[in-house]
Amino acid sequence: YIKDSILEVEQTIFLAFSLVVLVIFLFLRDWRTTIIPIIAIPISLIGAFFIMYVAEFSINVLTLLGIVLAIGIVVDDAIVVLENIYTKIEDGMNPIDAATKGSAEIFFAVVSTTVALAAVFLPVIFLQGLTGRLFREFGIVIAGSVIISSFVALTLTPMLGGKILKSRDKETHSWFYVKTEPFFVRMNEWYRGKLQAFMNKRWLAFVIMGVSAVIIYSLFLITPAELAPLEDRSSLIMSTSTTEGTTFDFMDSFMDKLIDHIKTEVPEREGIISVTSPGFGAAGSVNSGFVYLILKQPDERQRSQGQIAGALTDDVSKLTEARTFVVQQQTIGARGFGLPVQYVLQAPNFEKLREFLPKFIDAAQKDPTFVFIDANLKFNKPELRINIDRERARDIGISVADIAQTIQAAFSGQRFGFFIKDGKQYQVIGQVDRADRDAPIDLKSLYIKNNKGNLIQLDNVVKVVEESAPPQLYRFNRYVAATVSAALAPGKTIGDGIKAMDAIKAKVLDDTFSTSLDGASKDYAESSSSLIFAFLLAIVLIYLVLAAQFESFRDPFIILFTVPLAMAGAIISIWYFNQTLNIFSEIGIIMLIGLVTKNGILIVEFANQRKAAGLTKMEAIVDAAAARLRPILMTSLSTVLGILPIALALGAGSESRTSMGIAVIGGLIFSTVLTLFVIPAIYSYLSRATASVSNVTEDAKV
Repeated sequence: YIKDSILEVEQTIFLAFSLVVLVIFLFLRDWRTTIIPIIAIPISLIGAFFIMYVAEFSINVLTLLGIVLAIGIVVDDAIVVLENIYTKIEDGMNPIDAATKGSAEIFFAVVSTTVALAAVFLPVIFLQGLTGRLFREFGIVIAGSVIISSFVALTLTPMLGGKILKSRDKETHSWFYVKTEPFFVRMNEWYRGKLQAFMNKRWLAFVIMGVSAVIIYSLFLITPAELAPLEDRSSLIMSTSTTEGTTFDFMDSFMDKLIDHIKTEVPEREGIISVTSPGFGAAGSVNSGFVYLILKQPDERQRSQGQIAGALTDDVSKLTEARTFVVQQQTIGARGFGLPVQYVLQAPNFEKLREFLPKFIDAAQKDPTFVFIDANLKFNKPELRINIDRERARDIGISVADIAQTIQAAFSGQRFGFFIKDGKQYQVIGQVDRADRDAPIDLKSLYIKNNKGNLIQLDNVVKVVEESAPPQLYRFNRYVAATVSAALAPGKTIGDGIKAMDAIKAKVLDDTFSTSLDGASKDYAESSSSLIFAFLLAIVLIYLVLAAQFESFRDPFIILFTVPLAMAGAIISIWYFNQTLNIFSEIGIIMLIGLVTKNGILIVEFANQRKAAGLTKMEAIVDAAAARLRPILMTSLSTVLGILPIALALGAGSESRTSMGIAVIGGLIFSTVLTLFVIPAIYSYLSRATASVSNVTEDAKV
């Protein structure tokens, strides 16, 4: 499975590269010009592999996923620089001067976008726990690639532009350029006209922001959440258990029956591994069994792993001799083996737990969120309590110690000594026959000598009472505890399961109880809180970095208005395509912060330069947005097409990558379209009437 996943990502890398090359060519319409930004991709990726080597990272699914995402991102800076140089050449400037002045004009914007994107991954890199372990390498690979690409864009790209690009008049352009140029001219004119019309009603920008906030809040409440999407790993785990006191022979017979049932119901099987009494329960327990079902590869079967698991769950529920549940392996390794939802009830004492645990389990079994409920603390272990009439035993002349030794010798055996035969030592153990030990205890058949040497029937001084008791007691954080585990119904996620458990807790338990999470549920809760912290910290870091670069608190604030637009697009895409909020899609949303602020930086920085050149605030922002339309569309489209193979992936491990790809693509498209109108409107309200001195380029001063 791991090899197939890595191979799938490697194939995605080549597809992403091809799509990025295509989009750059369609915008520049010249192979000579297209080569320049394309060179940034292999150089940046080689640099990323060097970083992996220095940091001692392995080539794995996540580092390769970072490489795939980097393909569409690292070319952005080169595109922005080249497009600015290309525009100046089209305006009549010679290539050397165009390369010098074009790169100088765009220098500040490139540095700002690079630092912003790298800053996004800083909180992710330093996260602790499961999220940090998973995405530290991923974040370092992308951040390193972007930093290297910006260096290439500001050094190699201008040099190649000055050498490769040539001054051209209209007649020397290729036929493809001549045919398509009117389209790009009309597109730019159309956008300028629509933007000017929108600026007459620029208050609509705040309405759009308000609607985006409502969409984010509403869809976050109804979108399913989980730790990670289940992946088709071509394997299922089945665990079975029956009542305490069951014999090994009975359990072994049931396991044979279960395996025969699996062979009949699952023709897609590749192999079956079963273990009777694996010891998952209490020490020495024989009432459990374990089956590891290996399936054929996905391309060799008609049904998916999830469909087979659902069908098996329905089938094994008809086997009444024991309870059996089917588990699909978690994408991300959880804490030990267990069901996805693990809800820990902590009580002040054992009596409280004994009173409320059955009520809690009964309520959970009635909840449609779950298809199977189990608890590690059970009260069904058969137990014989032997009560000794001490006064009668004393009167008859029998000691309590003699009674205990007699019962032990009869049912558990007692060592009386040793003997040596053929140089080996053997124990002498006294014990009744197995047939008598397997039968109900018969005190009348047991005799004990009193102090006078008379044989007394044991039932004269002993009474046996049948009871039930837990096989063992559990503690969690020093409290008496029981863990309620649950298998989820089709279409339900860990987030849904935890919400359902919380609702049951509010109805059933009193205030003396406290609850905790364990296993995959605990990993889910910890990762969610960690990613929320990383998201907020990323926004703060970007704001502070941009404030230092722009030497303004207003401009970064304007730029960050792109973030809610991206979040709205991401959550709409996740909801529409039936994806979940998981660790991969949430990392994608965090990455969006850096991607979408690029567009805002390009518009705001160029508007500041236009203001410094003497234009009014309104003229400056309209002119800047129109001038930056082509590079914004090129960078956004190249990133989208670079990530598209991830969103459309169908191979091994594609389920996790798909959710990330859909979140990033949806957020980027939605944000790019609205940024072209919303950011100019917000800028016209919040920006100063004149540009700050630090942002005035040499050209603007002249």
